Amino acid sequence: MALTQKKDIIPFRVSPMLATLADRPFHKPNWIYEEKYDGIRILAYKEGNRVSLLSRNDKNRTKDFPDIVGAIANLGPGTLLLDGEIVVFDFSRISRFQLLQQGKGPTQYAVFDCLYADGEDLRRERLSVRRKILEHLVRPSNRLMVSSKLAEDGMKAFQVAKRKGFEGVVAKNLSSVYVERRSPEWLKVKVNKEEEFVIGGFTAPAGSRQHFGALLLGVYDGNKLRYVGKVGTGFDESTLSSLRRKFQRLIRKDSPFASDIGEKNATFLSPQFVAQVSFTERTKDGKLRHPVYVGLRDDKEAKEVVPQEGLGEGNSKNIDGRGLAS
Repeated sequence: MALTQKKDIIPFRVSPMLATLADRPFHKPNWIYEEKYDGIRILAYKEGNRVSLLSRNDKNRTKDFPDIVGAIANLGPGTLLLDGEIVVFDFSRISRFQLLQQGKGPTQYAVFDCLYADGEDLRRERLSVRRKILEHLVRPSNRLMVSSKLAEDGMKAFQVAKRKGFEGVVAKNLSSVYVERRSPEWLKVKVNKEEEFVIGGFTAPAGSRQHFGALLLGVYDGNKLRYVGKVGTGFDESTLSSLRRKFQRLIRKDSPFASDIGEKNATFLSPQFVAQVSFTERTKDGKLRHPVYVGLRDDKEAKEVVPQEGLGEGNSKNIDGRGLAS
């Protein structure tokens, strides 16, 4: 496809295409299996000399990542729209959201899609075409990289992710076009259980701890906030203090949860903050087992946090009528 130079403006803004959760690894032909990163989803708009970085909830993050802005500005096309994730890697080359949130380490933009280039709208092109254009336009550097392909086979890709300690795998149909919603054409398989939850309150501190004891967590089921448990580990003193200050303006008398959560000394909050939490499994009644606080997600709105419905044995026919594996 020829990329022709046009005016330095992109005539639209997009919402990101989102992957659907699959509860087990699989292989399908004509799919690509990429590393799942633990960072902040960013749409990058280059329009002439101007670069804008927008999060998935449309927050402008341009001033937060000047080095990445500079790297994108140096790319060849006059107009360019990229989709990817800003990350910080640890010494084992594993992306860590906590490091990104705390500003510890250099940031990189792991790019996995190209939606517009030099006046050409690529959203209706197949992913295989968009990926080739992306690899041609984005050369790896200290600040930019094209998302890593783990293996040609989906089952092997999952084993690579598990062995290296990655968050998981994102599998994508190479024939898929870009849609601005969650789609079964992109699937994510997590190695470790780590999700986002709405903070609806906190418990009183006990012993030597100050500020608060544990966060009360929930997910939105329709318009109702359903309680899923509490998390009391993963905090250092600085995080406890910082969160408690943020919570002050949100304190309310009544519970935001749809049912009684059984916490007599809880302080309730208006449900605006979203926490990222790791855990080992869910109990039969849907509560979290061994949860650990990872960080605060300011790139996601509370209403976006809904139950994670995986595609597995019971509903994998929603994808191709035969099941995930083929």
